[in-house]
Order: sequence, then C-alpha cells, then structure tokens
Amino acid sequence: MTHTTPHTRTLIAAAALALIAPWALADGVRVRDEAGNPDGAVFPTNRYTVFDGTNNTLRRVRLPKPNCTVRVSDCQDIDVINGLDGFSTQPRISVPFTGAVDLATVNSSTVYLLNLGDTLSGQGLGQRVGINQVSWDSANLTLVVQSNELLQQHSRYLLVVTDGVRDLQGKKVKRAREADDDGDAAAMGGNNEGDSTEYRRELRDALRALQGTQHKIVSASVFSTQSISADLAKINRQIKQSSPAPVDFVIGHTAGGPVRALFPLATLAGIQFNNQTGTQPAFTPSAVPTSALGVVPGALAAVAFGQFTSPDYTTSAKVIPATGTLTGLPAVQSHNRLLVEVFLPAGTKPAGGWPVALFGHGFTDSMYGAPWTVAATLAQQGIATLAINVVGHGGGPLGTLTVQRNNAAPVVLTAGGRGIDQDGNGTIDSTEGSSAVGANNIVGSRDGLRQTVIDLMQLVRQVEAGVDIDGDGSVDLDPHRIYYAGQSFGGIYGTIFLGSEPSLKAGVPNVPGGSIAEVARLGGFRFLTALNLATRQPQLLNLPPTPGVPFPFNLNFNENLPLRDLPPLVNTVPGAQAIDVVLDHTQWVTQSGNPVSYAPFIRKQPLAGQAPKAVIIQFAKGDKTVPNPTTSALLRAGALADRATYFRNDLAYLGNPAVGKNPHIFLTNIGSAATVGYALAAQRQIAIFFASR
Repeated sequence: MTHTTPHTRTLIAAAALALIAPWALADGVRVRDEAGNPDGAVFPTNRYTVFDGTNNTLRRVRLPKPNCTVRVSDCQDIDVINGLDGFSTQPRISVPFTGAVDLATVNSSTVYLLNLGDTLSGQGLGQRVGINQVSWDSANLTLVVQSNELLQQHSRYLLVVTDGVRDLQGKKVKRAREADDDGDAAAMGGNNEGDSTEYRRELRDALRALQGTQHKIVSASVFSTQSISADLAKINRQIKQSSPAPVDFVIGHTAGGPVRALFPLATLAGIQFNNQTGTQPAFTPSAVPTSALGVVPGALAAVAFGQFTSPDYTTSAKVIPATGTLTGLPAVQSHNRLLVEVFLPAGTKPAGGWPVALFGHGFTDSMYGAPWTVAATLAQQGIATLAINVVGHGGGPLGTLTVQRNNAAPVVLTAGGRGIDQDGNGTIDSTEGSSAVGANNIVGSRDGLRQTVIDLMQLVRQVEAGVDIDGDGSVDLDPHRIYYAGQSFGGIYGTIFLGSEPSLKAGVPNVPGGSIAEVARLGGFRFLTALNLATRQPQLLNLPPTPGVPFPFNLNFNENLPLRDLPPLVNTVPGAQAIDVVLDHTQWVTQSGNPVSYAPFIRKQPLAGQAPKAVIIQFAKGDKTVPNPTTSALLRAGALADRATYFRNDLAYLGNPAVGKNPHIFLTNIGSAATVGYALAAQRQIAIFFASR
C-alpha cells in the first residue's frame, strides 16, 4: 500500500506528462467522458439502466459486456448484475481524467453525493454524503473513491465532481467539453451517443436544483441505488399470513416404535451425531457436547427435537430468482422439513410459556455446536433456546442422532443436515450448499443467508402459532417474547433477521460483520477470495503462490485497497484494479444479503410497520475471523456504536497468553479455564438483557 508524498506526486506527474500529447497539456486536465465505456466516464450512472416499471426504482441495470470469449467470468457477473434494479448502496465511484490530479485536493468538498430522494417516499432528499478510501489508479489515470456512508436503498443520487480538484500544476480540472452554463448536462456527462433524452433531462434538472456550490461543477451523474429489503419484506408477509402445521416432536424411533423426542437431562446419557459426510453414503460420528449443558448446574430441565416445514425460495442453483422489487412476488420453489432443537429451563413454566431465544450458529458449525454452549446460561434466566441448521450446514440429509438414555432404549432421529455434494466429488463439506456456484458464483452466500433468515421467520411463525413440546395440550413457548442471538455467521444473518422480522423484541449479534466479501478479504477466510480469483476466466491472481503451503491456502493476491480515513493511496500494483472491480461487483450483487445493509432497519430507520428494536452488538478487539473494520461498518450503518460492547482481548491476552490472540469465539469458548469466565460473562449479558424485557 503506497500513500502520496511530494516525491510520489512528482513521479505521477512525470508518468502523466510522458503519456499525454502536448496539445492535451496545453488544454489542461479534463474529466473523461467516453461514449459507451463505463471505465471511460464517471461511474455509477443511470446511463447504464433501462426503464422497468416492475421495480421500486423504475430502472433496471444494463451494463455492456466485454468480449465474452475472453472475459467469461465478467460476462457471467454482468448477467447477474443486469437483473438488479439499481447500483450498490456502497458504490465504488470512479472518475477518469486525461491527466494526473493532485490527490490532496480530493475530499468531500470537491467530490460528493447529493441524495435526490427515495424513489417511493422522497425520504432523504437533500442529504449530502462525502467520500472516503481515496485511491488513484496511475495506469488508467482514474480516481477511485467510496461513499463515506451507506447510501439509502432505492434512492436517486447526484454524483458531483468539481473544479476544486486540481491537476499537478495546481490548475483546476475541466469539463470533458465546454458549456455555456452550469446546468448544461452535455458538458457534465450527459451527451454520450447512447444517452436517452430522459437521462439528460434527469441530470440537467438535478444540476439546476443544486444550490450554493463552493466550486464549479465539472462532471456529474445521476444514479439509482438498488432495493435491499424488498424480497424479505414480501416473504415475511407471506409467512405471517400462513397457518402452519404444528411443530412435530414425535420424531424419535426405537425398537418399540415412534416416541416423542423430549429428553429430561436426568435421563440423558449422551448423544452421538452421525454426520453424513459423503454420498456413498459415508458418515463421520462425533459426540454432541451434552456436558456443556451443565456449565450452569441445574439451569436446564430437558432438550427436545421437533420438525416443521419451511418454504424454500432458492432454486437448485442456490439462488432466489430476481423478481420486480415493486410489483413482483418471490415464488416458493419447494418446501423443506427442518429440525429444531429446544432447550427447556428448569423450574415452573410461566403462564404464557417460556420466553424464547433463537440462537444462530456460525460458518462451518452446526446446531450441535455453539447453541449447546449458551443454552444453560439463557435457561438460568428462564429463557428457552431454539436452534436450527443454516443452509448448507450440518452434513447431509441422511445424518442421524442416536440419543442414549439411562435405563431406556436408545432413540434415533434425523440430524437435520442441510449440506449437499454441490461439486460432485462424493463428499459433503461443512458448508457445502450454502453458496451459489458456477455461472452464479458472484451471488455467493447471499441467498443462502436470506433463505436461513426465511427459515427463522418460519420458526417465529411456528412459535406464534403455538408450540406444544410435551404433548399436554398447552403452549410451552411464549409467542410474545421472542429474541435472537447468534455468533459469527449467526451474527451476520442474525443482523439481517433483526432488520426484517417484526416479531423480534430484541437481539444480540455476536462478532458480526459485513459484507461477506470484506469479511473474507480482510480475515481468516482470505484464501476463499484468492480461490475465487484463481478460478475466474481469466484468472486474476497477481502474486505467486506461497512455496510449501498446501492448495488453496498458498494462493495470494494484492488488491491494494485503502482502509477508511487513511491518506489517499497511489495504486501502481499490476492487476490490483481488476481485482478491485470484481470485489466491488461482488459486494454490489450481495448487498441484499449483507448485514450492513440491514443494520439501519434495526433502530435507525425501521421498515414500514416495524418498531425500533433493542439490540446489543458484541465484538472483540483483534478478531482475525470477522475483522473489526467489517463490524465497525455495521455499527456506522445502523448508528449502533452506543449499543456495542467491546471485549478487550488484547488486555485479556496480556494477563494470560492462554486466552489466545483470536477472540472470535469468546462467547462460546467454555472449554478452557483461561476463557470460560469471559464466555460466561458475555452469555450472561445476553441472558439478562433478554430477561429484563
């Protein structure tokens, strides 16, 4: 990463002078405005959209494609992007010039965004948004910035570039072409051969409405941001209007026939999880951590397992098909029979049933991991814990649980695995089936996350309809006190869930962050980003592999992107800009499955018909799995910094190195004497928060 100094600015100037013809130098540096080339003009822009009355924005993206025989992956990505109703709510903004500019003059006074209003309500009109993460692509003479904050969904924005930006001789940069007045859309970037009359009028009207500018405008564009919440809001309404069959707890099997899968802890000798890990089929046995239920002695009375039916909106490709965000209705593709585990507190059940905490497990984990470590602490406060498997997790569907009982025959039941052999190699990995692949690779885990949220919405509906666990005809779970907590991936989809499910009273996402692309790029799953770049056509890795390290952990790349609030960066790394574009496109496509996108809906700006929710965000300093910058992005977007608790793992490590340097599992790490105290403290915070109403 290289930041600008007087020396580097001199080098930039020399390189620019060598590339630019003498007549261009005399004319000064201008903003480029090339017809039909997204890289040759200010971007994003509604130039690359078409009218679509089925969408909230009344637009649909239409990016041009490159040579698809060479750039196969780029064309596949654009096919997905062109189904969206707008541009990213955290856009990569690019401004190409004819020469080098002085990066010290690039700031939120000289380049900025103006909100032209929500396309449905007009909300946000006039809000000004600055820029951050400034970099300069020296090879292409292009300024690249990010919006300083998350933009509103389905809203129009005016991107403004002014002559406050100077070239390296201190001269004001100029328009792509001259004009007679400040409202001339042709001079600002609205006169390309393919521009519609409508777009030129839209840009001209936006420019004329802009008042009190400190600097003269030299380039501008109008663009519409994509819808984020439309699909989940519609699906939630469909689920709320349904009348589901009751959760079925008579799912156990013994030699004597079917039995209710309700097991008092006093009778529970152990549980074996026979995880389906291959298609022969092959199974890998392990013990469910039943001993974790005793971390608070006497708090829990029983564990139960039941099944319910949940609508599946994903296709076999693990994609939720795009529908019009205004008038379209997401369609159920199939139904899944899901397993739910319930941990019941000891003591007398309240008249309305036990309060409920839905707990979401993390990436590569299952319902037989993290939920078992927190259930006793929640039960100590009189709260029942419920958990399901995330899409693509828990092994294959043929997996089983064998429940060993004291003085009684074993009970066998389905383990509720949701993994599939997606790549056809005969094995079922711990997350296989949670993401789209192939031509839809750019979708990633977006729809696996959203489908998991849909399953949780259905589970909420089941609780609201009444859950009778012991079969005595009375309701055992309180439909009016439903909460959510989740760790890591569970904090990620949990934030989406909290932003879109009206029946939740409060929630605690633990170590969440977003986007998934940023979590992977900056953290311990960086090798997955490298693997994605390596398998693109053409591949985009720009560093050699690490010798002696097994594939794919040996793959390397350098994207050379600045973090927030750092000085401008001069990017001279070959191949870095191509990687940056892929990362931006990935984030763009996955924004509707990005927890950062839903953070504002929790408290700051709830969706229609929803109230602000009580929330705590738990995270830890130095998290190597979900890095702190991705959590702070979520806190900024949702105005949640005053609702965050911060575990100082650095201080804990100084006090006792056995704590370890990666605090990612501080909530559930009850197996170590060095960490159990911190884990129980974080768990108690959640339990007391929920119990306090």
